[in-house]
Amino acid sequence: MEAAATPSRDEYILYLISCFRTRIKTSVQVNRVLDMMPSLSLERKLHLRAVAGEKGNVEAAEQLLFVVEKEAVGLPGLCQEFSEALVRGGYDAGRYLDPSLNELPSPSLEATGDLGKALVNLFFDRLTDMLQATQVAFKCLEKELLDLEDVERVIVEKNKQGNKSAVREMLYRIIQKKEWLSPFLEALREAGHANMAAYISGDPNEQGVNGASDSSNEMYEAPSSEDVENLQPRIGLQETPEDDKNASEKSFEDLLAISESDVSLQETNFCDVIADFGQMNLYSDDSDHVESRNQRSSPEKELHLRDYQMEVAKPALEGKNIIICLPTGTGKTRVAVYIAKDHLDTKRKAKEHGKVVVLVNKVPLVEQHLENEFGPYMKHAYRTIGLSGSSQLKFSFPELIKDYDVIICTAKILENALEKVYEDDEEGVQLSVFSLMIIDECHHTQKGAVYNNIMRYYLKEKRENEKRKKEGKQLMPQPQILGLTASPGVGGATNHSKAEEHILTICANLDADEIVTVQEHSLQLQHQAKEPLKKFEIADDKKEDPFKEKLVNIMTEIQGYCQFSPNADFGSQAYEQWVIQEEKKAAKEGTRKERVCAEHLKKYNDALLINDTTQMIDAYNHLKNFYEEERSRKMSMDEDSEDELIALQPDETATRLIELFYDKQKELEELAEKLQYENEKLTKLRMTLMQQFTKSNEPRGIIFSKTRQSAFAIYRWINDNPKFEEVGVKAHYLIGTGHNSEFQHMTQNEQKDVIEKFRSGKINLLIATTVAEEGLDISQCNIVIRYGLVTNEIAMMQARGRARAEESIYVLVASDGSGAAERENVNMFREKMMHRAIKRVQKMPHEIYLHKIKELQLQSCMEMKMKARKEQFKQYKKNPSLIMFHCKNCNDPKCSGDDIQVILNMHHVNVTKEFANLYIVRENKTLRAKEADYQTNGDIICRNCGQIWGTMMISKD
Repeated sequence: MEAAATPSRDEYILYLISCFRTRIKTSVQVNRVLDMMPSLSLERKLHLRAVAGEKGNVEAAEQLLFVVEKEAVGLPGLCQEFSEALVRGGYDAGRYLDPSLNELPSPSLEATGDLGKALVNLFFDRLTDMLQATQVAFKCLEKELLDLEDVERVIVEKNKQGNKSAVREMLYRIIQKKEWLSPFLEALREAGHANMAAYISGDPNEQGVNGASDSSNEMYEAPSSEDVENLQPRIGLQETPEDDKNASEKSFEDLLAISESDVSLQETNFCDVIADFGQMNLYSDDSDHVESRNQRSSPEKELHLRDYQMEVAKPALEGKNIIICLPTGTGKTRVAVYIAKDHLDTKRKAKEHGKVVVLVNKVPLVEQHLENEFGPYMKHAYRTIGLSGSSQLKFSFPELIKDYDVIICTAKILENALEKVYEDDEEGVQLSVFSLMIIDECHHTQKGAVYNNIMRYYLKEKRENEKRKKEGKQLMPQPQILGLTASPGVGGATNHSKAEEHILTICANLDADEIVTVQEHSLQLQHQAKEPLKKFEIADDKKEDPFKEKLVNIMTEIQGYCQFSPNADFGSQAYEQWVIQEEKKAAKEGTRKERVCAEHLKKYNDALLINDTTQMIDAYNHLKNFYEEERSRKMSMDEDSEDELIALQPDETATRLIELFYDKQKELEELAEKLQYENEKLTKLRMTLMQQFTKSNEPRGIIFSKTRQSAFAIYRWINDNPKFEEVGVKAHYLIGTGHNSEFQHMTQNEQKDVIEKFRSGKINLLIATTVAEEGLDISQCNIVIRYGLVTNEIAMMQARGRARAEESIYVLVASDGSGAAERENVNMFREKMMHRAIKRVQKMPHEIYLHKIKELQLQSCMEMKMKARKEQFKQYKKNPSLIMFHCKNCNDPKCSGDDIQVILNMHHVNVTKEFANLYIVRENKTLRAKEADYQTNGDIICRNCGQIWGTMMISKD
């Protein structure tokens, strides 16, 4: 027989990599290892360093291992170079690949390191709170546990992000070293943290060096038996017969003895321990805020439900899919916390997998639910985290959810992860990893909304499970569904049967076994959900308004010039829709005169809408700013070029319309300043605010307005009127975070700051857009005013639900001819229709209910299949090179679809040299907004005709 060929050293190392891949990739600092691997190309190193910065060290290490395996054949000695780099760096992973070792590390030695990592992770909050990063780091340097580069990184991190972040960086580097635990504990003692060392080692009576106690001068409580029980499954400890012995009494050596005898290499799994370092709570970990620190050290809050809350929770506690429908302010979220905790407690007792995901539809709700609801009641027993796309930290969603029991996130994050499963992407996630899915504001689970897209994955898996059951195959686990809403609405229904169908559709989309409400006679609920006094303040719209008449005359003249004949009233939304369609049509057909006239008519219509809402001067300024910008852009010279002066001459239409405004400007300005023609709605608003703020000791109110411009205009109107200050009005506006080229948005931090000031009383009147209608944790109000804003019955109920203080009032301020009062009455009728529809659905025989639900689910499935086919057909037709972009004003071709790039997964940009010669950049003050990775600072306009095309953006310098 032929003897088997002896494997080369590289082949042997490759085999070891395949055996110990998990331990290696979680035990190295990629940037440091790359410095010691000269065989790798500079481009390869730059790529791996970028991965480490964006996706984290574990992901970068995984890619480095892949590179080593792939290029080992073409680069002899690469494997040995990698192994030597790990040894030279002092990494624990080096022991697995060093061919000079006659044998691999023993399972007991591995268990010692794993147990140490798990204990440090368990006490992570205390370590980040108590340790002085640089002091401990220098002691670790003396003991050769860290090297100079490690210490430098800790110092840089402290200067950049603070002490807590530096401690995290230090700990992450320490636990990757070999045989680190004993020198680390000794370094803690010498750095004045003897009690912390004792706390980790399990000996609370141990004193520091020379008998000195911890410099923090704080006594630590011993870990509870529940803490150790929670820890055991993660580090592979087996159960012992000593159930009656308190785990907190066991010393570190006792625990180590258990691990040495009972833990095998195959049973040990510490990836989840490593992943916690540097990826802790994305919202609060880096904060040194005293309040959050006190919350972490405070005892677990007691969680009790009122009788009516327990009544609606009961079906969910039995494991059913349900929708809980409770009025705003009655504690729906608290019920969800109770159900989530009971669910995880039950799973833990049964030794089953349990993981809860809480889906929200607004970014601020992530932090709100984490800090105010789920965090205080659950973080002591379960690992809880909040995630949203706005987080400044990059994270891998699949990796993070492995390490946490309760994940609160925006629904879009989960939808993206579900989509990636079908693309065979490693970032994909299956719904089966969750055992309970809570959907906040679940009335949005309809049509093409994100919630409904997620539930379609759920329903698809449910149908596949039905097939598996028939075939006798194992079923795919599915999460229990819990929907929360104050008002499912009627979906625009005009009769009771359609309203009932809408309720059934929401139930079908959420696969709800029932929709649960509380009996109306519940005294507790009546006390919690106080109905405010409803009042209408209707302004006389027949009052003389010469400013409006002047605007209408100008618009009529423009329409005659362009031969437009709209069938909509001036200053209405119908007119706005008509003029937008005309502008699009003219741009498409290349009829420049009609397009320019439509653009200017829209601005005048905007001014009429502003005049109807706030002050004449606001409407005048809106037009004035527009025409100043137009004149500046179309008639000035380009002063940016010293070699060439380019005149942007306007065409005949633009010139005529600009001259028309300036001919009427003086007359418009004089009319706008005449107080006798003040908006009657503002008079009604002033009267309402004065009455409520003078008769209440601690007034607090919200004014809901239609647009950002109107919210800001009302805020400015209140601040400019000293009478409001005399009665104690302290106002501020609250608007959305979305971008708008005409009005500056609010950042999430600005929103949070305003809401916090409102909660504390520094602000007692919010002027808000619909962003404040649902979800946000806003203090109880005794004044809620809807200022000319009427949408649907859901928004009405949500806004009215804000008025839940004693003797509160809900007021609609609107003009007589606007139809707002009539629409509000329709909404009230729809609200009653909704409650009747819910009762009818609840009284259905359960078999009939389930049959209707299944029919609606099948109908939804067919609709999605048809939609998917249409989308697929569109994709086949798309070819970027066939798409040509024209300037909508001069109609000249400018670029093709091939020239468009996407950056940051959202911005469509053109950075070609040829395109740069076709436009000029003009300053736009409203666009001076800095973001995380980019900033916008001006408009780009056609060099040929001066038409605005879009925004100039600077990304990453």
